[in-house]
Amino acid sequence: MAAARRVRIGIDTGGTFTDVVAVDEQTGQTTTTKTPSTPADPAEGFLEGVRKVLGLMGLDGSAVTAVSHGTTVATNQLLEGRLDRIGFVTTEGYESVLEIARQSVPDGYGNSYFWVKPPRIVPADLVRTVRGRLDHTGAEVRPFDRDDAVAAARFFRDAGITTIGVCFLHAYADDVHERAMLQVLREEHPGAVVSISSQVLREYREYERSVTTLVDAAVKPRVGAYVTNIRTRLDEIAPGVPFYVMKSNGGVLSAAEVVHQPITTMLSGPAAGALGAALIAGTAGFDRVLTCDGGGTSTDVTVVVDGEPALTTEGSVGDYPSKIPMIDVVTVGAGGGSIAWLSPEGTLKVGPKSAGADPGPMCYPSGGDQPTVTDAHVVLGRIPPHLLGGEIPLSADAARAGLEALGGKLGLSLERTALGILEISAWNQANALRQVTVARGLDVRDFTLTTFGGSGSLLACRLMDVLGLPRTLVPPNPGNVSAFGLLTVDVRNDYVQTVVSKHLDLDLGRVQSVFADLEAQARTALDGEGFGRDEQRMQRTADLRYVGQAFEVRVPVADGELDRAAAEDVAQAFHAAHRQLYGYDFADDPRQAVEWVNLRVSGIGPIRRPDIVALPAKDGGIERARTGSRRVFFDDWVDTPTYNRPDLAPGDVVSGPAIVEEFGSTVPVHPGFAVTVDTYGNLLLTKESGQ
Repeated sequence: MAAARRVRIGIDTGGTFTDVVAVDEQTGQTTTTKTPSTPADPAEGFLEGVRKVLGLMGLDGSAVTAVSHGTTVATNQLLEGRLDRIGFVTTEGYESVLEIARQSVPDGYGNSYFWVKPPRIVPADLVRTVRGRLDHTGAEVRPFDRDDAVAAARFFRDAGITTIGVCFLHAYADDVHERAMLQVLREEHPGAVVSISSQVLREYREYERSVTTLVDAAVKPRVGAYVTNIRTRLDEIAPGVPFYVMKSNGGVLSAAEVVHQPITTMLSGPAAGALGAALIAGTAGFDRVLTCDGGGTSTDVTVVVDGEPALTTEGSVGDYPSKIPMIDVVTVGAGGGSIAWLSPEGTLKVGPKSAGADPGPMCYPSGGDQPTVTDAHVVLGRIPPHLLGGEIPLSADAARAGLEALGGKLGLSLERTALGILEISAWNQANALRQVTVARGLDVRDFTLTTFGGSGSLLACRLMDVLGLPRTLVPPNPGNVSAFGLLTVDVRNDYVQTVVSKHLDLDLGRVQSVFADLEAQARTALDGEGFGRDEQRMQRTADLRYVGQAFEVRVPVADGELDRAAAEDVAQAFHAAHRQLYGYDFADDPRQAVEWVNLRVSGIGPIRRPDIVALPAKDGGIERARTGSRRVFFDDWVDTPTYNRPDLAPGDVVSGPAIVEEFGSTVPVHPGFAVTVDTYGNLLLTKESGQ
């Protein structure tokens, strides 16, 4: 008797579609589908996706071993500014920390005259202070004032404020005062949702720690309700099945834990896409990869070295800095729906404003009244006159009318207007790719571009020209790579403790003790996630800087006992990383001291990754995939052959000009370029020799 089939499901909820991938745990085969997202109740689209993919596989809920989910609930709440009234409790004398913030302004000082500081996350009248003070070592300078704490709690209770963030000065060194405040709030205001900084971010820099804590508190009610709702309704389909939510650090966490640390779900969709693309490209033999996830509103780019996407703790979501570890994603408003418009000076601009899915580009059935990147592609014949295999018809006439009107103001022909829009969009994406490479001391020409998402591959040839990239890899079903990435992700928790010390004065015993404490916290969390001690992996890192610098560089710390030689290895790794990032170091200058700042531990519970299955060969040559031809504009109008991607087989070569189409994506192959199909069905786009 054959063993019952077992599948894991990954679900990525986007603004327009919910993408679903199921992997058969025995064969590694994947089944993919899409279902419309339901913004009013995202859980409905999620559950419909589970039912739809199980129906395609002929299975019921008993076959499901786990469900992993990437969600934008927290991110969207912040980007749209839909925050409830929040209370803030801080140390006496620091009530203006949110107002003072940092002296930096976006994009340097070029626009500082016009820049308006974003509104505070908490208005001044909802800030309460409490007497009591610790120094930077955690020693008590002034005792915690319980009367102040009770007064603050009663003020918020009487004002109807049910979401509260607590951030006391130097709570990263000792959380005794914050825990006392939490206890008072539980007694005096038991209905409140509270976040304390020592549980959210045990790291110095009070402004960033305050905002990160307040953001965590702000999104807690909505994320908690959303995850709990899905968990309850998922039990109707697959009772008790493990349910994980993607975190922005490149790991997943059980739904039961996510409700306690909701801020960790920021950017969970882009993080899953980067990890999925890294695994696909790594299997194909490429270990230095740029991921380019093109959607309707934006394009997300990330750098991957040796299979690991770069991490940062200097990220932000909307107006709010967030110091939690997150995959280093740069987002630009250069998606398919990005609107082309004229500046007051009369120059052509593209994005960041988007037509979104509703009303959408002008060519959509209920399209808007402003031309977009998608309209330019349609007019030039780069994409077919329909999307999703014919589910969404597109009107080239409507797109043409919009572009002609815009071109008339610029004195450009229809074709030159459309090409101008695509050129600006390509340079916007290219600049984002430079940000994650050149700005970090990496040579962009050493990387393979991996494009995915609905619009990610449309400008691949132009990006290769602009950046001098050697090749582009387009995975099968590129629109589902983020959902696939959810199935490749380990359970991961991050812990940090600030311990500022000059390298030469480093107390090795204290550093060893802090690492041991952080690892104990990580192991306890992984125990709760069901991982045995023999399965768990610990990853240690430290943030170092030269004395006097404002920012740190993170470097790995070896396992085992940290003796003087091991500490010196960490310092040498810092010098090398600093040189790669900034082009110089002080390794040979004893006058420039090195300083340790933060100690970090990541606790990892590994899961079984899906196999990427090689495709069988097919007979009949390249003509088996040929579907016809249409007129496409590259440098001029040319009759261009079209190919159905699922009919291509390993070893097939398609020379440009050509268009390769599949259900959710299109790859225009420009003249002078060629596509080769590899063993796993990836399209490898390269310049033909002599070009």
